[in-house]
This record gives sequence, C-alpha cells and structure tokens, in this order.
Amino acid sequence: MSFTLPSRIYPVVDAAHWVARLGQAGARLIQLRLKDMAADDLRREIRAGVHHARQHGVSLVLNDYWRIAIEEGVDFIHLGQEDLDTADLSAIRAAGLRLGVSTHSDAELDRALSLAPDYVALGPIWPTMLKKMPWGPQGTARLTEWKRRIGSIPLVAIGGITLERAPECIAAGADCVSAVSAFIRMPDPEQQVKAWLAATDGAAPMDDQGP
Repeated sequence: MSFTLPSRIYPVVDAAHWVARLGQAGARLIQLRLKDMAADDLRREIRAGVHHARQHGVSLVLNDYWRIAIEEGVDFIHLGQEDLDTADLSAIRAAGLRLGVSTHSDAELDRALSLAPDYVALGPIWPTMLKKMPWGPQGTARLTEWKRRIGSIPLVAIGGITLERAPECIAAGADCVSAVSAFIRMPDPEQQVKAWLAATDGAAPMDDQGP
C-alpha cells in the first residue's frame, strides 16, 4: 500500500515552539532540526515538539536523533547519508517510526531505496545560503528524474525553495516542498504557511498535467 505525506508543504524548524505556531496556521508536516544542545535541553525540546504536534494535528519529523525519537514517540525520523551509517534501522522500524532519507546523487538514491523509505528528499534544488553544500543545484529536471525512479514513494524537494518556486517543484514531480528560511525567518510565518498551502494545493502534479 502506497504512503502519502500529510501535506505538500514541509517546514523545517529549529525550536519546538514553531511546531505550535505553524501547526495552528495549518502546517501538517514539520521537521524539528536541533543542533548544539545539551542532552537534557535536547530531550526537553523534543518532548515539547511532540506535545505541540499532538495538540495541533501535526506529523512531527525529527532530524537525526533516532534513539530519542523512538523513546519519545516521534512520528518520523529523517536521516542524512552519514546518519545511515550509525542508525539502527531495525529498531526504528520496530518502533513504528516512518523514515525519510536525504539524497543528492544516484548512488545515494540507490542506497536510500534499498532501505524502503517512507519518503525521499532531494536537494538542493536551487542554491541555498543556509549551509555549504558539496553538491551543486539539482534543478527541477532532477525532480522529474527522481520521481520516475522512485514511483509511488513520496518525493520531497528542498534547498533554495521559495513561495514562487514551490509550484514549479510540484509540477516537476515533487510531492512536497520543504524550506527553513521561507517560514521561520519571515516577518509573518503563519501567513507564509497559508500562502504556501494555497500555492502548492493549486499546482498540478506532473501526472495530472496535459500534453
């Protein structure tokens, strides 16, 4: 049975309070990506994220910390290629967590598909200033190629995506678009959620487009 992500938009946030704010605005899939925190603070923040997610009907994705994700009952775990080297995928599956995997190349996609992920992320689609990347921009044509290869597995586009570019990603084959700055670094994050939902809900997926 194929799995469908709960939303076409996928904000990435750096603190639990964003889960409440963006969830209230209508976001239904949010990734909590936490960096450089003491162990106790980290667990407290993740626990708060889970609480807010349940309160607002959000599917919460935790980046990297798979052990805590299992212990705290997070919905999804997102792993980069380096994370896959050390994560216990059997334990993740046994706990009922859904799995998302980052990919940037053909070899990484092959590796991800061998793990039967619940979604695959491709990036960066456009240049991004958030972090230095060893890969150049993938472009939307790569989304079309990836979608043809992965079939019914949901495809997430990330990297340099703006409100204006989001529909282009959906049209190229992405099932979902993800961003950081376009949500939490805007003057009105809640309005951004509503605008992105409107823009992506109105975009035609690749299979629905005419000749």
